[in-house]
Amino acid sequence: MKNFIFLLLLAQSGFLFAGEQSVVLFIPSMDCPVCPITIKKSLQKVVGVKAVDVSYESKTAAVVFDDQLSGLPDLLKATENVGYPSSLQDGKK
Repeated sequence: MKNFIFLLLLAQSGFLFAGEQSVVLFIPSMDCPVCPITIKKSLQKVVGVKAVDVSYESKTAAVVFDDQLSGLPDLLKATENVGYPSSLQDGKK
């Protein structure tokens, strides 16, 4: 019985650590005031993305997403697909 309860708790623990994640992407090729609009629209189309804030001044995009539905590779692909390759900004996660 103890083993069953332990296995049940272990199976449920995935849900405890799942959920909302946030990252900041660095997008060096963002070079005009219209670029953030294109980047934001692309990131918002990624399944699981909850919020996007793109800054032209700092060439970054802060993204909040559900890590059970999408991940960093999906976000990087979304920006690259619209012509703006990105990377995870150092020290921000």
